Amino acid sequence: MNKHSIYILEDRGLIYINGIDTFNYLQNIISNDLNKVTDSQSCFSYLLTPQGKYLFEFIIVKHKNGYFLDCPKYQIEDLYKQLTLYKLRSKVEIKNLSNEFVVTALSKESFVEFEKKNYNPGYTIKFREDSVILDPRCVNLGARLVINLEKLYLSAKKLGLKISNIDEYYKLSHSLGIPNSNTKNFQNKIFGLETNSEELNAIDFKKGCYVGQENTARMKLKEKISRRIYPVEVVEGSITIDDVIKINNIEIGKIINNSKFSFGLFKFKDPNFKLNEILNTDNGKIIIKKPFWV
Repeated sequence: MNKHSIYILEDRGLIYINGIDTFNYLQNIISNDLNKVTDSQSCFSYLLTPQGKYLFEFIIVKHKNGYFLDCPKYQIEDLYKQLTLYKLRSKVEIKNLSNEFVVTALSKESFVEFEKKNYNPGYTIKFREDSVILDPRCVNLGARLVINLEKLYLSAKKLGLKISNIDEYYKLSHSLGIPNSNTKNFQNKIFGLETNSEELNAIDFKKGCYVGQENTARMKLKEKISRRIYPVEVVEGSITIDDVIKINNIEIGKIINNSKFSFGLFKFKDPNFKLNEILNTDNGKIIIKKPFWV
């Protein structure tokens, strides 16, 4: 990412939740601890299935008397329905504000221009009343500015930032092992812990109950995780979803999403598993890349 660039994340959406029961309502369903979220701190969290499988993900940002959920835009409608399902009699209001606000990304170096002291994941400051969040998953992914769409271009000009190609941002995200888009094939299919949720600061094992907590805690305690998602780089040919990856004729994983920045689900405890080596698929060759958390 370029220090002088700002990236409009058009594939991100925003849900806003407020009301007198908002804290308890969210705290009872999300995988992270909402006590962490203040005017100066944001967090990354999941909404899991009761079995502990990946369902939705979002960055939670304090906004006025409620919270923004910054999430993949393709998830917005289903996430809205799921949140409404859990609402029951809670006095909360849930709004889709994706047409009013936009999520942008800027480099860690740009964030340093705002704040020269605190580089903790999720650290949040204000720029002209808008939240600037050091990414709670990994600070090397830079910061996010959640801003009213009407103010975006003027603010970018005041900051001396040029709107740049979003692929620069997603290339960095992929290199860090963080899937930011096209995670549809994760939903209801793999466990939250298999998506590296612990390493990306999405789960708090000390908080009370939440949806999927029992199985997630059991898997963590008994070290039941045997598969993880890793970024893959295509070096020759092509790949498709569910392509099987074999080493020494032993299946060690498969492609779980196929895009410009693809990921695979791999049996990382298998003695045949190897990083940074060229491996064959049916129609191509790939390398399983080593993420920052390995």
